[in-house]
Amino acid sequence: MNKPLRVAFFPDSFLEINGAAMTSQKLVGYAKKNGYPFLCIHAGRKTEIIQDETVTYLSLKRSPVAIKMDEDLAYDPLFQRHSTRVIRELVKFRPDVLHITGLNDVSITGAYLGWKMQIPVIGSWHTNIHEFAAHRLAKMFSFLPASYVSKITNFAEKKILDGSVLYYKIPKVVLAPNQELIDLLARGTKRKAFLMTRGVDTETFSPAKRTVSDGVFRFGFVGRLRAEKNVRRLVDLEKKLLEAGQVNFKFLIVGEGDERGFLEKNMRFVEVTGFLDGEQLAEAYANMDVFVFPSETEAFG
Repeated sequence: MNKPLRVAFFPDSFLEINGAAMTSQKLVGYAKKNGYPFLCIHAGRKTEIIQDETVTYLSLKRSPVAIKMDEDLAYDPLFQRHSTRVIRELVKFRPDVLHITGLNDVSITGAYLGWKMQIPVIGSWHTNIHEFAAHRLAKMFSFLPASYVSKITNFAEKKILDGSVLYYKIPKVVLAPNQELIDLLARGTKRKAFLMTRGVDTETFSPAKRTVSDGVFRFGFVGRLRAEKNVRRLVDLEKKLLEAGQVNFKFLIVGEGDERGFLEKNMRFVEVTGFLDGEQLAEAYANMDVFVFPSETEAFG
């Protein structure tokens, strides 16, 4: 019987609250459930190593100069100071392959050590960082004429995408969540590219967990409240409903981010819960009558 691959995983998001982190957690959970040898190297609040059955976690603390990129995500330009510690764990673990996930400090360290130690690398694409950057730049330069903003964002988006594709030439194999990205990466990197699928836990997320019966129609959104999620479109949607004479509705918005204040200030019938998880999140989904997702930057489509 073939032995399972020994994988050392370098996720850019793991303890954070976002889709990429959830995907990473599910991957590690799958390895643990099936008894696969797995080393997960991630950023954390402190540097420590934890053994959980067949899974080893190496948490590495970011330095005080780390640059905040989101509510709970940062980039540490000094992260490679941990390389000696990581090499020690890699030598002990003896991985067959390293798995990197993106252009952040943790995965860059993994890519470097894969090259240094001559360990094969696989890469997975989780975030359309080029589109995220374009949306944030558009918000940052919104005081400029639209034509100037368009030139700035188009230039930035193209250059960041080119840089990302160049980075994904490092792995021998790349995984992507939709066919468009598979084709883009296969064409740009000349590497083999495969579909990375996802699913829904229908036991946790079930209509049976609905708790409201007040007859109010609920529009739901779940995600980070950031410019790249295009959440201001929810304000436009509410205005259209009010102009049509509709008042028996409510927006149930689950998430956190710097757009929260704008939404709460400019919407009449809205409840913003902040981050939810587990049963609270399942209940929130069950209480929605329709899911509204205005983002145009989703890697999973």
